[in-house]
Amino acid sequence: MEVDTIFTSEESASSPFAFNASVAAVFDDMLNRSVPLYREALTLQMKLANRFYLPGTRMYDLGCSHGNFGVGFLEAAGDRDFSMVAVDNSKPMLEIYEKRLSVRRGSGRIQLCCEDISTTPMEEASVVVMNLTLQFLPLAMRDEIIGRVYQALVPGGILLLTEKVVHKNAFLADIQQESYYGFKAANGYSSLEISRKREALENVLVPETLEAHQERLGKSGFSMVEIYLKWFHFTSFLAVKEKKQCGV
Repeated sequence: MEVDTIFTSEESASSPFAFNASVAAVFDDMLNRSVPLYREALTLQMKLANRFYLPGTRMYDLGCSHGNFGVGFLEAAGDRDFSMVAVDNSKPMLEIYEKRLSVRRGSGRIQLCCEDISTTPMEEASVVVMNLTLQFLPLAMRDEIIGRVYQALVPGGILLLTEKVVHKNAFLADIQQESYYGFKAANGYSSLEISRKREALENVLVPETLEAHQERLGKSGFSMVEIYLKWFHFTSFLAVKEKKQCGV
């Protein structure tokens, strides 16, 4: 695993954050040192996806990056048949994903698509995964994406959504931020690296409140929503598309 030293250079502060080849090369280290409970969230997602996936349907990983969810699910699935569509608009990320799949048995069950998730056709889905993806999309696009996910899900299907959120209370928002920077510092990032990355992500990663996500999920049709993991900023939602009752 290559170590993330991207924001040790002055050049890193001069351009917005992007999922380019440099970021792709160190992405695992960046995730492990920047996202609290990242591995725990993945493990729970794979268990939930395994429970809710229905034969003959599809699974979509929207904003799949270099494939940690997909590769993990593939390895855990063994000989179980499934169909996953993994979508990302970063070619460097998908190139790494493709290499990871090339050495694994049964990798044909995962289809990689390099495209904008706003244009990805979705249908007959029983599981949709969005890990730290919505926050990078324009605010005006987010309602439509979640609405399309809901429409694509079969009754009983699920959306697994993980996002960085902000608190609507300014005091608690400051506590969140202080705790998060402490987490990153404890994982070896310098104050300068933390500051430069914050500047690079300005207007690129735009988080919302917990309540905004819950409202959007409800408006889209999800009446059953659970927060299954949370660490200050970082929140993982399970949203279920309810099955219609007989005669309804």
